[in-house]
Amino acid sequence: MDLVLKLREARRMRGLSQKEAARLSGVGQKTISSFETGDRVKSLKISQLERLLSAYGLTEAEFFGGSLEKAIAPWELDENQIATTQLIETLQTLPKRMRRDLLAKFQLMAETIMDVYRRGYDMDGAELSRPRDAA
Repeated sequence: MDLVLKLREARRMRGLSQKEAARLSGVGQKTISSFETGDRVKSLKISQLERLLSAYGLTEAEFFGGSLEKAIAPWELDENQIATTQLIETLQTLPKRMRRDLLAKFQLMAETIMDVYRRGYDMDGAELSRPRDAA
C-alpha cells in the first residue's frame, strides 16, 4: 500500500485535521499536507514519521505491518496476507523470550523447506517436475 495513502488515512482514522496533527506532532501543517499529497514524501525524515505516528497513536510495527492496511482497505488483502498479519499480531503479544524462541523455530522450518525445495523435492519427498533447461 502507498505510503502517502497510509499517512493520510492514519491521520483521518484518528479523527485529526492536518492542523491538529501538526500541533500534536510538531511537524508543520504544510509539511504534513505535502507528505499526504505525495509532493514531498521522498523527503520525509524518520524523526518526522515517528512524531506523526506518535500523534496518530501508532507504532512503527502497526504502520508498516498489515494491521493498518487491513483497517484502511481490507478488500485489498488476500488470505495469505491476512494470515500473515494475524500471525505477526499474535507474535507481538507474546513475551519477548517466547517470541524469540518461536521465531527461531519458524526460521529453521522455513530454511529447511527452502533447502528441500532447492534440491528438487516437494514436502512429501516426491521429485518436482521441472522444465529441462531449469535443472
